[in-house]
Amino acid sequence: MAEAPRWLTERAKETVEDDFERDLHTEHQILNMGPSHPATHGTVKFLIELDGETVIDLDVQVGYLHRGFEKECESGSWYQCLPYTDRLNYNSAILANLGFCLGVEKLLDLETPERCQWQRVLAAELARLGDHLTRCGAACLELAAMTPFLYGIEARELTWDLQEALCGARVTSNYVRIGGVKHDLPAGFDAQCRDSIGKIRALLADFHEVITGNRIFIDRMRGTGMISKEDLISYSVTGPLLRAAGVPHDLRKAEPYLVYDEIDFDIPIGEVGDNYDRYLVCVEEMHQSLRIVEQCLDRLEKLGPGPVNVLDPRVRWPAKGRVFNHMEELIQQFKAVTEGPLVPAGEAYAAVESANGELGFYLVSDGSAQPVKVRCRPPSLINLAPLPIMVKGGMLADIIPTFDFVNMIGGECDR
Repeated sequence: MAEAPRWLTERAKETVEDDFERDLHTEHQILNMGPSHPATHGTVKFLIELDGETVIDLDVQVGYLHRGFEKECESGSWYQCLPYTDRLNYNSAILANLGFCLGVEKLLDLETPERCQWQRVLAAELARLGDHLTRCGAACLELAAMTPFLYGIEARELTWDLQEALCGARVTSNYVRIGGVKHDLPAGFDAQCRDSIGKIRALLADFHEVITGNRIFIDRMRGTGMISKEDLISYSVTGPLLRAAGVPHDLRKAEPYLVYDEIDFDIPIGEVGDNYDRYLVCVEEMHQSLRIVEQCLDRLEKLGPGPVNVLDPRVRWPAKGRVFNHMEELIQQFKAVTEGPLVPAGEAYAAVESANGELGFYLVSDGSAQPVKVRCRPPSLINLAPLPIMVKGGMLADIIPTFDFVNMIGGECDR
């Protein structure tokens, strides 16, 4: 039997290769991930374009919470805004309390007592510590590492125990008030706090030993979720995401508020801006927060007893003992409850370094007891914007650790 011509054999070979290429590479798959998905926390939807398991494109859709924080604040008095700030970020509510109160105090041209400022810093760093422990622990859990998650949550419980001792609440604290704080440190708090710091450091050491050098953890984190510092700056990203890319920007150093300029602490930075750098930055920030808390305890001990609130009852509601024993205080408290404190007309912006970055409040007053405008600058919403850049070209599984270390909290994102 005669052989087929060479040109026919070559054409048949090309046809087989074309069929193989066509059948192997099909159309890109569109995947709806969330909002009803454990990894998106029930509040965010990812519209993902996939080629196999490679992420070609990703669209982030936020706003499934519908909390309406800003309009809720504008419908009540200045004091009634405080419980709403608690619910912006349930992991570090005190930091949101602080940012809002600093904005109102700027409108009032008010400076709180020194002891109050040190207590505010102490409470803020405990909140930051709890937030980072949640972030790192949950990231390990979603990568199927249960043991470090338990270490992180045990340490977080210790910080929440301290918050509960400080103000009576573990999550929604409502601790920082306009013109001061809820009350002074309770009896025995210093000893309890120092004891807990030792236990937290031991748990962080266990966490480090189990996970930081773990080969599987490193392979899942290193080189994933990368983004340049130029892109981060162009998106106005702040916090650990920016510092992990090598930019040492922290409002506690760049624009010190309260007494941060009197405290000795370092700003950890990364090198390449991947998920592993973000993890290392967050862990080191926890150690720095513990340093700050210890310095606050030392300074408060040196200061001794003193006021933790401004004495003007038109601004800070008087304590119950004063209300029960002084007619003038009773009148002022009645007016504050029924009318609310009157804030001078004007506008102000105040920002704090939250666990996720710059958390700011733009406030407008017309001189009444009700704000005209409350605008929140939430780091969660802004930091989420460049997520598509971080995950494009990576694997579908890389979305999970990247999203975890963006640390999006739905209450801050909601518009």
